[in-house]
Amino acid sequence: MNREPELPDNICCYIVQCADGTLYTGWTADIERRVRDHNAGRGGRYTRARRPVNLIYAEPQPDARTARRREAALKRLRREAKLALAGAPDEASAN
Repeated sequence: MNREPELPDNICCYIVQCADGTLYTGWTADIERRVRDHNAGRGGRYTRARRPVNLIYAEPQPDARTARRREAALKRLRREAKLALAGAPDEASAN
């Protein structure tokens, strides 16, 4: 499922799926620039060797402090829960 998430204005938390299928969670004030940075190798260290990345989820936040807290909460979620947030099909049921 390659549904492009609706892009929020300003600060948001996001989840990208890397080329190897792993998920990366972060927050930013400019989602389009941040995804470009990840794909250019200037994003998080984790994504540099796992390009290209595909944005699968974006969630607007009112401010940076809230975004950092939400990012931490998202990072604690299991993979299945992150995929469910993104509206991606459950990998287990796809097999």
